[in-house]
Amino acid sequence: MTVASTTVERPVPPAAPPRIDPAALDAVIAEQRARLADVQQDDGHWVFELEADATIPSEYILLRHFLGDPDPDSERTIAPYLRDRQGDHGGWPLFHDGAFNMSASVKAYYALKIAGDDPEAPHMRRAREAILAHGGAEQANVFTRIALALFGQVPWRAVPVMPIELMLLPGWFPVHLDKMSYWSRTVIVPLLILYALKPQARNPRNVHIAELFQTPPEKVRRWNRNPTGSAVGRFFLILDGALQRVDPWAFPKPMRRRAIDKAVTFVTERLNGEDGLGGIFPAMANAVMAFDALGYDREGEPYRTAWSAIEKLVTRRGEVTYAQPCLSPVWDTSLAAHTMLEAAEGPDEVAEAASIKPSLDWLKDRQITDVKGDWAIRRPDLRPGGWAFQYWNDAYPDVDDTAVVAMAMHRDGDPRYREAIDRAVEWIDGMQSKNGGWGAFDADNTHYHLNSIPFADHGALLDPPTADVSARCLSLLGQIGRTLDDPVVRRGIDYLKGDQEADGSWFGRWGVNYVYGTWSVLCALNAVGEDMSADYVRRAVDWLKERQQPDGGWGEDCATYWEEHRKEVKASTASQTAWAVLGLMAAGETESDAVQRGIAYLLNAPRDGARWEESLYTGGGFPRVFYLKYHGYPAYFPLWALSRYRTLMRRNDRQVRWGM
Repeated sequence: MTVASTTVERPVPPAAPPRIDPAALDAVIAEQRARLADVQQDDGHWVFELEADATIPSEYILLRHFLGDPDPDSERTIAPYLRDRQGDHGGWPLFHDGAFNMSASVKAYYALKIAGDDPEAPHMRRAREAILAHGGAEQANVFTRIALALFGQVPWRAVPVMPIELMLLPGWFPVHLDKMSYWSRTVIVPLLILYALKPQARNPRNVHIAELFQTPPEKVRRWNRNPTGSAVGRFFLILDGALQRVDPWAFPKPMRRRAIDKAVTFVTERLNGEDGLGGIFPAMANAVMAFDALGYDREGEPYRTAWSAIEKLVTRRGEVTYAQPCLSPVWDTSLAAHTMLEAAEGPDEVAEAASIKPSLDWLKDRQITDVKGDWAIRRPDLRPGGWAFQYWNDAYPDVDDTAVVAMAMHRDGDPRYREAIDRAVEWIDGMQSKNGGWGAFDADNTHYHLNSIPFADHGALLDPPTADVSARCLSLLGQIGRTLDDPVVRRGIDYLKGDQEADGSWFGRWGVNYVYGTWSVLCALNAVGEDMSADYVRRAVDWLKERQQPDGGWGEDCATYWEEHRKEVKASTASQTAWAVLGLMAAGETESDAVQRGIAYLLNAPRDGARWEESLYTGGGFPRVFYLKYHGYPAYFPLWALSRYRTLMRRNDRQVRWGM
């Protein structure tokens, strides 16, 4: 059922906060702690499903038809998944109960049609009408148009020119792969091979979607656009037009061959076993298609390894199948470990902390200490010491994960983790950007002119510092004893102060959205010893209190990444309520009415096994482009908040002693 969105300015709280029954609190914590332990893997780690929109499972169907290897069994179970996610508007959204999105809708329609759905079936007719009403498939984004070009549905001039000779350019060149984010590099390099070779999908069922275009594709005169509207964007658009006319004759064949060879080397060196190129589905799929276009033997290497990584993401849930965009075991395990450590702080639960050892040992074995990944291009003298998001992704450790893992190990206090923590802190220190903040995977990834190239219409080409990742790094430094006198900490705080929104909140790059960012920063400020009565801190606290909903919870829609929807809320969620409560407690608000009402909301909210019930998405992949539903968030964050509240209320002081 679709829930209507509301914009809430200042909800009026009840006259008196609810009374929290300690016995009920203990009971819920004990029950959910046991359930979370029940879903722990035998070797100690946790991994929950990670779900995106309809795009990834649609691309999986299209990939198999590109290769000429359709799988009727998977199509039979993916198709219901896609149908179930069709919105009331007729198309497909980027997140649960979201607005129509052209690119997701075109891919989902094509995948369903290619899987055998009758174009005249009611759901297909509604989808087609919605796509045409929004301007037709010619309005889809660049990545979708590339997929359509591979299937011969649009001409290659519908795609911005990305010559593979980019692989040969020197590092100082304005457009260079080293200046892009890790996810852009891993997606783009195999895509450059495809652009150079321009293979055509086998499309064994000969399915086409001409009916989705308002104007026949061959008659569309202008495909590519200036994504930023800037003068730089206009220059790049003119350059693209010139390259469209001269490619592929602009570059000598030997040069093109050398560029292809360099691209293949880039991919194979980072293939990452069954965890896949970059650990993310789009890069893996592009690698498989590139190997196919190059004529690689499907039974040999590296094709077989690349395909096995994709199959690892295909997830069966009962009679329904979908493909995850990536796997999140390190992130899930580190956050679940924090939660279990917090839940073990009661007088009768100390022994429970021992059950965390296997998870921390599992994490310790996954620290990346021998590989200098792409991040070393900017920090060549820095020793590696981070953790990836996935099971393995040695070329691309994640700053955010590294800080969270190191905090969990430090909190446990076992001296066996001392070296791992020290290496992590050294790496975090070295990854600080010039402006004082931290990005997720690279330092100083701030070449903003690249957002103006026609290819970058998705707006996610870069990995600049953000408040949430920066806050996590400061939380780690504060937890190990670094204070405001430390120059790294001081520069980080200055960055956060400069990045605060006018209303007192902080933007959440990797979680939805301002609640996530504000929680992260408040925890960091407390950890490093900031004066929590400072004006800018109190403005953040006031903002959180103002955003509390009448039911006592917090909710924030994924649409808040658009300025015109900045205050949009559909419903309270357990994840976002937990973030808000944790942030307020870090700011000394444990006994406030807002925290009491938030805790009451979590105690009374429906639960299903290890998780609180939560259908809305609260995870961010790329704002306004790609969103994530972390199935683990409603398992560990609410339990963490309840346990933190109990810990603080049982002590004489209400000071949060940890970085998170």
